[in-house]
Amino acid sequence: MPERHMIGTRIRERRVLSGIRQNDLARQAGISPSYLNLIEHNRRRIGGKTLLKLAEALKVEPARLTGGAEAAVVGALREAASDSKTAERDRVEEFAGRFPGWAGLLVDLHHRTGTLERTIDTLTDRLAHDPFLADSLHELISAVTAIRATSSILVETEALEPEWQARFHRNINEDATRLTEGAQALVRYLEAAPDRDADLTSPQDEMHAVLAARGHHFPALEMARAQPGDVARLVAAEAQNGLSPPAQALLQAVLTRYLEDARALPLRSFQALIERFGPEPDRLAGVTGEGLARIFRRLAALPGDMVGPVGLVICDASGTLIFRKPIAGFAIPRLTGACALWPLYQAMAQPMVPLRTRVRQAGRGAETVLALAVAAPSGPGSFDRPAPMRAHMLLRPDPGEAGGPVRSMGASCRICPLGDCDARREPSILSRGF
Repeated sequence: MPERHMIGTRIRERRVLSGIRQNDLARQAGISPSYLNLIEHNRRRIGGKTLLKLAEALKVEPARLTGGAEAAVVGALREAASDSKTAERDRVEEFAGRFPGWAGLLVDLHHRTGTLERTIDTLTDRLAHDPFLADSLHELISAVTAIRATSSILVETEALEPEWQARFHRNINEDATRLTEGAQALVRYLEAAPDRDADLTSPQDEMHAVLAARGHHFPALEMARAQPGDVARLVAAEAQNGLSPPAQALLQAVLTRYLEDARALPLRSFQALIERFGPEPDRLAGVTGEGLARIFRRLAALPGDMVGPVGLVICDASGTLIFRKPIAGFAIPRLTGACALWPLYQAMAQPMVPLRTRVRQAGRGAETVLALAVAAPSGPGSFDRPAPMRAHMLLRPDPGEAGGPVRSMGASCRICPLGDCDARREPSILSRGF
């Protein structure tokens, strides 16, 4: 039943909860009991002064009766119902109108579950691929092994010269100190907030943090007179803020490519084309003569108020993610091990062939996303070696206009709840899914 038709149900529920008789409420509102009965059974529309009088008699805000205050709750319930095969989706408005307290509780639980899932995603990514964590655990195991070996010698050797005995005691003390320091550092690291960008563990992380802080848009490189020296100045400024030398090299490469794209597709003229043809990569490629990969990068570099939400993922020929600009509703692994079902990898198997796919990641909170992918050479080849290939995948909210099937996939195998998947590399820690 449409939400606007539920006003009568809300009036009846509020009246019963308040312990007011139908005749008394009708008298206070200045209408007949029979007319109020029709209203409460959603057989008569209501508005204007009558609605205000009923709200005043029931001592509630008119918005509580019209459902204006429940619009967000209804929307959240619809989102939660999309993950269920048994929920009565056609009765969401009725449920929210009759049981607003329970509806609010379900919405809160749904949001909390989504937050916990994202935390699990982040922590699993760190546990599986974090180099600092791996090095720390290796250091702890090495220290424990050394202490165990030295102590065994002291216990099993009956007659040990004082000089060697003192040396073994010193070794145990040094290894115990190393073990203590390593354990303390590991505990401090694990106690840090599980935020994807809270602890930068690689030059890639540092580089992406710089891009995210700038919104992936650099006005200095959009100027008509921008030169490579402007790229060098931007990198130098980040170096003064503590950017490591390896991250500086990565940022230099990304901004150099940014400058090349901006020169090929100047901001003002490209914006005019978007206003005329829309942010459709194939149409923009047709009128500009540029490749889809460059169009993808250019769209991802523009402000959101110009093109809307746009995400971008780039991988090299090994499948390693070398660039990531996330979009709401689609999780991108921080380090490596992305889902093999992504159109990004399918495009790598079909160079220069554009792919258009509606995708949705398994798990709550995920949304249907339109993924546009293409693989193309990133430089010239030679007779001695092939041209390096890179695959680009542009991510946009699905408009739902073209229709067609939605492909289910994950973020990475370790946290993917999909049961029957031929592309799975390792078991999931979510044995029963979300």
